[in-house]
Amino acid sequence: MHLQESGEMYLETIHVLSKTNPHVRSVDVGEHLGYSKPSVSRAMGLLKNGGFISVDSNGFITLTEAGLEIACKIYERHTLISKFLVGIGVDENTASEDACKIEHVISDASFEVIKKYAEKISW
Repeated sequence: MHLQESGEMYLETIHVLSKTNPHVRSVDVGEHLGYSKPSVSRAMGLLKNGGFISVDSNGFITLTEAGLEIACKIYERHTLISKFLVGIGVDENTASEDACKIEHVISDASFEVIKKYAEKISW
């Protein structure tokens, strides 16, 4: 199943939230993203049916192996692109917003080149 940008955003958000909270719920995801409960509920259903998350009887969300792989990929892109943009003079808010858009459309090849370049320079 190929994920849309919104699906990637949900997975990335679950991943980010799970770094500080071992029990992530749909309401936490909705609050973080500013999305309505029905929108989040629908997305969680799609992600669960797609095999990207599991939800236990208490409503706690866990990323599956497939979900974690995508979440880590998107999170790495977001953090590196944000850092890169800040490093060349973009303010942090704009860099984060732009990285959020770029992370979903940049090719693997282009991202790898940026990643290699970023490893050579120091910020």
